Amino acid sequence: MSDLQGKNAVVTGAARGIGKATADLFAAQGATVARLDLEPGDGITRVDVSDESAVDAAFAKIGEVDILVNNAGIAVRKSSLDITREEWDKVLAVNLSGLFLCSRAAARSMKRHGGGAIVNLASIMGFSGGLFPNPAYQASKGAVVNLTRALALEFAADGIRVNAVAPTFVRTDLTVPVFSNPEVLKKVMEHTPLGRLPEVEDIAQAILFLAGPAARCITGVTLPVDSGYLAR
Repeated sequence: MSDLQGKNAVVTGAARGIGKATADLFAAQGATVARLDLEPGDGITRVDVSDESAVDAAFAKIGEVDILVNNAGIAVRKSSLDITREEWDKVLAVNLSGLFLCSRAAARSMKRHGGGAIVNLASIMGFSGGLFPNPAYQASKGAVVNLTRALALEFAADGIRVNAVAPTFVRTDLTVPVFSNPEVLKKVMEHTPLGRLPEVEDIAQAILFLAGPAARCITGVTLPVDSGYLAR
């Protein structure tokens, strides 16, 4: 039920971390994967997802799209009193506007070809005020949760499913400040009932489930992969 043979997938933020793990897993399941990222890397097409013209050009070149994973994201870990307007705008531009622009471009292709699946990367911070000040990221991910619902309803008639995955803290470039500070990590683990944090491969498996045929009747859902964080 996770076979993606013959499917054309697009993964943003695919140069490393969750995006790379997802793209690799999709390829292993038979999909042809277009890997988009602003950073260079093997097999990467360099695209700034917050740039509408760049996004539209990239999707026009890719052609038919069956699956889109909106993974590209950034964070500026500063308090509300310290973050600049420029930093705020940059986080929202990538995490929210970029997700919208890619979803719209993919949906146009999916509509022409009889449907598809979009999986967004939300976060437990989309449901929670969090443990540490990170207002731009938290606001953007809360918006992703509700945009997922809105697009699911809008695209349902065209056979396009839209869901999201909400990870807890996962060891990626975005979480270096967490995993490199023992006191910060200790606080995170105090809010992790299972006593273990997911790896990037755990998140990729959840994305695969929502993108594949096993989830054919699931849309508008944000699935936490959080080791129990939100159960408190």
